[in-house]
Amino acid sequence: MTAPEAPLTGPLTGDVTTDVCIVGGGYTGLSAALHLAKKGIRAVVLEARDVGFGGAGRNVGLVNAGMWVMPDELPKVLGPVYGDRLLKLLGDAPAAVFDIVKTYGIPCELRTEGTLHCAVGQAGLDELKAREAQWQARGAPVRLLTADETQKMVGSAAYSAALLDARAGTIQPLAYVRGLAKAALKEGAVIHTDAAVTRIEGENGLWHVMTTAGSVMADWVVMATDAYAQGPWEVIRREQVHLPYFNCATTPLPEEVRAAVLPGGQGAWDTKEVLSSFRMDARGRLVFGSVGALKGMGEVIHRDWALRALHRIFPQIGKVAFEAEWYGQIGMTDDNLPRFHRFADRVVGFSGYNGRGIAPGTVFGRVLAAHVMGEAAEADLPLPLTEAKAPSFRGLKETYYEAGAQIAHLAGDRF
Repeated sequence: MTAPEAPLTGPLTGDVTTDVCIVGGGYTGLSAALHLAKKGIRAVVLEARDVGFGGAGRNVGLVNAGMWVMPDELPKVLGPVYGDRLLKLLGDAPAAVFDIVKTYGIPCELRTEGTLHCAVGQAGLDELKAREAQWQARGAPVRLLTADETQKMVGSAAYSAALLDARAGTIQPLAYVRGLAKAALKEGAVIHTDAAVTRIEGENGLWHVMTTAGSVMADWVVMATDAYAQGPWEVIRREQVHLPYFNCATTPLPEEVRAAVLPGGQGAWDTKEVLSSFRMDARGRLVFGSVGALKGMGEVIHRDWALRALHRIFPQIGKVAFEAEWYGQIGMTDDNLPRFHRFADRVVGFSGYNGRGIAPGTVFGRVLAAHVMGEAAEADLPLPLTEAKAPSFRGLKETYYEAGAQIAHLAGDRF
């Protein structure tokens, strides 16, 4: 464990009244609580497990700008108004994360040297060329590196090019979400853990949010549970297809290896459909991840593949072992874009981050706080209001993703 301890919190006992009740203690919920509390708005966060238990604490740690969807596609899908708003918000989102980290002194291994999106094959190179052109047309500081530049910055000859995004960076994701919680508490928010919400009902013009041991009466409810939603409005989870993703951290690498692998401090991922991601942490551990769940047969298959892939990409790494492993679920929407929902009067939330939780979650929490406070009307938000609905064949797709990852990794990098 490389994250500082979580703040001292506990279950909700008894009945309390507040201005805003936030369901979910991840990036979005805690960012909303922080920004509300800074303006003197009473906010109570209810987290079913621990701070960062879901996607926030299981994250890769890449603080990226934008979404998977190509920049030019957003205005086509969302329309020019919402498309441009979302591009602006998410393009600037890493800077918002960095500002919070620096303002509150959050110890989360922050690196702001950018990220590297690494090209695999001609299709990968063509994709990165298109991304570079589309982001540069919008004034973003991105640059496609040559093969030689890529080899030096990644520490590997495995990639023909890489897109360097100077807006981005890396963090220790669990440390960041715990730091968000401490910052929100410092500003006056209240956080309860082991406080799963069982029921939400309207009562005398307020919302009555109930747990097994207490309840909250609030003017507003913010649903910030995303892919780990359960209980009331579980449709948040059902409208997404779960894509499992795992990470393995090596034992600390020798100094000479650390100096050669990602020497500039960037985090990286590649253009494969079953992608790989990697970053170096502050202890000199290489955190390496890909699609798949470390459970059942997948535990051995994915771990063995990760070791083989590491040695192919970084042959200089030598004999290495993993000292920590974890996995979680990425919520994928059918168009790979997030959603804004109004579940009822004064019950709102963003969801569907599609593997981009850190920066979007942080700024979406800020946007929700502004909306609740009346500083941003619904028509001024970065996403249109949509109805939550489950995609077709969700269960089959989830089975396919995990089975496909196992098949890809069973033979991948073996020969």
